[in-house]
Amino acid sequence: MATKQSKDDDAPMDVSDESRSTVLMVRVREFKKVFTWQLAKTLAMGQGLAVLICGTAITSQYLATSFHVNTPMLQSFFNYALLCVTYTPMLLCRTGDDTILQILKRRWWKYLLVGLVDVEANYAVVKAYQYTTITSVQLLDCFVIPVLMILSWWVLKTRYSLVHYIAVCICLLGVGAMVGADLLAGRDHGSTSNILLGDGLVLLSASLYAVSNVCQEYTVKNLSRVEFLGMVGLFGTIISTVQMVILERKEVANIQWSWQVGLLFSAYALCMYTLYSCMPIVVKLSSATAVNLSLLTADLFSLFCGIFLFQYNFSGLYLVSLVVILIGFIAFNAVPTPMDRADPAPSSSSSSSSICEEGYDPMAVPNDLTKREVAVRITAEEEEQQQGCGETKKGLEEEQRRRGKKKRASGPSQSLGRGSSDEDVVAGGHSTKM
Repeated sequence: MATKQSKDDDAPMDVSDESRSTVLMVRVREFKKVFTWQLAKTLAMGQGLAVLICGTAITSQYLATSFHVNTPMLQSFFNYALLCVTYTPMLLCRTGDDTILQILKRRWWKYLLVGLVDVEANYAVVKAYQYTTITSVQLLDCFVIPVLMILSWWVLKTRYSLVHYIAVCICLLGVGAMVGADLLAGRDHGSTSNILLGDGLVLLSASLYAVSNVCQEYTVKNLSRVEFLGMVGLFGTIISTVQMVILERKEVANIQWSWQVGLLFSAYALCMYTLYSCMPIVVKLSSATAVNLSLLTADLFSLFCGIFLFQYNFSGLYLVSLVVILIGFIAFNAVPTPMDRADPAPSSSSSSSSICEEGYDPMAVPNDLTKREVAVRITAEEEEQQQGCGETKKGLEEEQRRRGKKKRASGPSQSLGRGSSDEDVVAGGHSTKM
């Protein structure tokens, strides 16, 4: 009796353990659905872009504070020149309908506008530091996020859910914590000669960046990454050269060149070149809005480097801000942003060029599989029909052989008597075959 009672007592324990393991497995599966490999890759690549922006900020600050070099257009010129030298020759090597001559013939004015917008966005944000404080730049630079969402909704037909808006608000709270840490640490310095003009330049720069990023996302997802970078590099080099000659002749002539200055210019150009080259890849994986959310941590990385390089004061709010921004970024990317079905499909020439350069077209796979399935079905049906016709023909031939043997066995009189029936059978066989 004691043994039976112990077995009865162990039964509910086993049931509870199984239910707990089932709940645990369900939670693990839900976790895997949210935190996918693509999300981890997007997060890592986005933070890599933020580190590159941190590199550009540090080199620019060294040039301005240690060597008194303030030439934003010259620095941008080196970046666009590297893009032009690298990606424009790739367009020259193309053949068919997507050569550089065809691209310039059909879309030259569009890329001219995109290059102008991108160059002026870089120039405006650097110029804003001469008129307003760092805190104002950090706060107003977040204006790029709502402008991007509006343009993505209007141009790219991207539809956001409530989770995306909450995630953006979380990221902006993280930026607010970062600005509060700056105020507590006493880093609210910078020029205050014309705060209204400086704030206006920041808002203008954010709007221009949003336009450039939306154009980049559309081109990368519908045409190709090489085309965008090659055209922006070409027109950006021309525009930055003209603007540098007009606005920065004296500053460039007054630069005291040394190996340190040359090294800083090279580091800035390489960081910007890598940023421009890798950003379309991350944009294609996620979206321009998601990439700009991840770039909000660039200021934090600059602050962490400034603690060691420029003796900034540390505040615990910096870490809180970093964690909050990353939580908002993960929440934004955990839920996909579907596109409107009314969005027009890209042209066949653009899709073919994308396949050639990227090596894979996910939209073409379902259609290809469908065509293969239909072809297999048609082939199987034809084989069945041919097999059935072959069996019918063999049966008729065997029947004719049997009739012939009977004729020879029965003699000439019987064969003459049965001639009509044999012809009827043969005629019937031909009618059946038809």
